[in-house]
Amino acid sequence: MFATIKQIFAPTNSDLRKRILFTLGGLLIFIIGTGITVPGTTNITKNLGFLELINVMGGGSLKRFSIFALGVSPYITASIITQLLQMDIVPYFTELSKEGPVGRRKINQITRYLGIIFAFIEGYAFSFAFLGTTDAFQYLYVATILTAGTAFCLWLGDQITQKGIGNGISLMIMAGIIATLPTMFQTAFTSFIDFSGFGSEIALGILKFVVFVIVYFLIIIGVVYVQESERRIPLQYANKTTGSYGSEQSFLPIKLNTAGVLPVIFASSLLAIPATIANFVNNEGFSNFVSNYLDYSKPIGFIIYVALIFLFGYFWTFLQFKPEDVADNLKNNGGYIPGVRPGHETEEYISRSLSRVTLVGTILLILLAVMPILFTVITGLPSSISIGGTGLLIVVGVALETYKQLEGSLATRTYKKRRSRLR
Repeated sequence: MFATIKQIFAPTNSDLRKRILFTLGGLLIFIIGTGITVPGTTNITKNLGFLELINVMGGGSLKRFSIFALGVSPYITASIITQLLQMDIVPYFTELSKEGPVGRRKINQITRYLGIIFAFIEGYAFSFAFLGTTDAFQYLYVATILTAGTAFCLWLGDQITQKGIGNGISLMIMAGIIATLPTMFQTAFTSFIDFSGFGSEIALGILKFVVFVIVYFLIIIGVVYVQESERRIPLQYANKTTGSYGSEQSFLPIKLNTAGVLPVIFASSLLAIPATIANFVNNEGFSNFVSNYLDYSKPIGFIIYVALIFLFGYFWTFLQFKPEDVADNLKNNGGYIPGVRPGHETEEYISRSLSRVTLVGTILLILLAVMPILFTVITGLPSSISIGGTGLLIVVGVALETYKQLEGSLATRTYKKRRSRLR
């Protein structure tokens, strides 16, 4: 890690430093925007419930009802939908997915237009739910500002991707989550330590806060371990021999958490729909039903939330990995798993391995997702103080991916320099 940082500050890598500075400048603009409240509105005092994930990804912008209150969440929703439509549901999207870079560009363009449409719908729904009784023009005014904020975030993310170090949208989400950490630790400090009490009470409060910080960083280490863990299935190719000098063993890697945070986003979005409808209809019976049975801080809602994460975890993993396609590709390229026949048996073997790995990965994802809920219920501390959570998984995942990209970029530059010297 220190060697990578040293290489970045080398005189020959000035262009890379400019990209990093451009990225930091773009993220700073995003953080400043999360603090600018929509004109004519105030901070949201209601409990956000399932919308808390959107608030976390936006750096607390939804709670402040800022111009970036929606952030890039409508784009994420649109991305999930377009990926689902490529599953032979809509032939047009299936054909685009097979057209290579041209098809991906078209799908990305459609996703952005769809994300802007979702932003306006969500902006109108949020203004109706949180602003109280007002006229329709005010709802449209707020929805338009929130939509413009999402459009700007998408543009800013593109600029960071093209002129910065890449992964613009992911880095903006990471920056938003990190921006909330100082406030969280400050709140935790004041909640644990009561300086108006006796010396022993203050000492006990300091001890609790220290334990809280230690546990938080231990969870970060655990998340890094989960993100980097994978099951490696050994592969052999007909045109290679394992006994050849200098030959490397080939593997089929299966990540422990292939689906990432998408199962949690799926579950939260699905359970947020009834809560949004309840704000619109103003029906006491329906609102009580949603509060009692679809709130994940209540036992039944908690069980439904966990079940949805589990189901979506399996669904999304098999949707992305596709054991049948992997088995066909291995067969076409002369590859096979030692001791397993190519074709159907290989597909079954990969499916079984993927299912077992996904079981462990999904259980760990559920534990991480429910930690903040259980922590709030057990300790009675404010919901702004949490341990674990999917936000932590996003930060670790994006940070690891960005670091690997920087390492790869530096390795490529070093290789090109050595090659030019040899010439």
